[in-house]
Amino acid sequence: MSNKIDGENWLFRKIVLWIATLLLSVPLFAQKRVSASREDGHETPLLVYGAAGTVTGCAPLALISHGAGGSEDGYHYLAEFLSQSGFTIVVMGHRESGLAALRADIRADGFREGVRALVADPHAEQARLLDVGAALKWADAQCKAPFLVLLGHSMGAETVMLEAGARNMISVSYPPAGQDRFDAYVALSPEGPGVVFPEHAWNGIHKPVLVLTGTRDQSLRGGPEARLIPWQDLPGDGVRKCQWMALIDGATHMNFAGNGMGASHVEPMVTRTILEFTKGVQAGACKQPATTDGMILQAK
Repeated sequence: MSNKIDGENWLFRKIVLWIATLLLSVPLFAQKRVSASREDGHETPLLVYGAAGTVTGCAPLALISHGAGGSEDGYHYLAEFLSQSGFTIVVMGHRESGLAALRADIRADGFREGVRALVADPHAEQARLLDVGAALKWADAQCKAPFLVLLGHSMGAETVMLEAGARNMISVSYPPAGQDRFDAYVALSPEGPGVVFPEHAWNGIHKPVLVLTGTRDQSLRGGPEARLIPWQDLPGDGVRKCQWMALIDGATHMNFAGNGMGASHVEPMVTRTILEFTKGVQAGACKQPATTDGMILQAK
């Protein structure tokens, strides 16, 4: 009898282990890799997260633009959260400003100047804007989304602002900049004036914009305070109040990419604020959520 019980327990443990292995091998979030053709003939790699749940018709679409040295494989916390919130997510890979390009600039100029060189490279930024166009065209061919939002971090926030119509001083042309094809824009860690943008570069942007930054989010010029200037320069969105600024206490630059000490504390505030903002834009009026400990949120 004892041997029989021991054998049944062993079999039970094997079955549990087998089921657990199967569950762990199944991705929690459906993803697929595709490629989209740009206007200049180059290909843009895309990582696509399908909208979770039952969606009637096309889901809203969010494109994510990574920072200098990044790729389409980053920003999982943003992509997964928004996917679970009913968005189709497309994370773009910007090859001209990816890791290989950043390494080359750092080897030539050192770390800080290398980053600055890539961020201010008009060829790299124009390529990013062509990537945006390619991603939109690919997504539109799958399903015509009823709502479009462009999100970007660091150099990706630069791309967001240029698409929305911010003026630049690095000779990025209009188009591909300034096409303003999205219903809302989210800029995580945007750069202030002096590297890419002149003073008052953002005062002509009238679309809904959310700027997120942190008290330890160092910029290339001007310190953390400089990252607040784009929102301060926005003209305001009148009665809709859909131009927001969120300042997270203690958040660093890399926290917004989902990396570094404190990221697990920062990420929920980022995702919750983005969701409240996009819901407000879709509703036609952005009701500012209640104050959260550790974050200052303002609207205009």
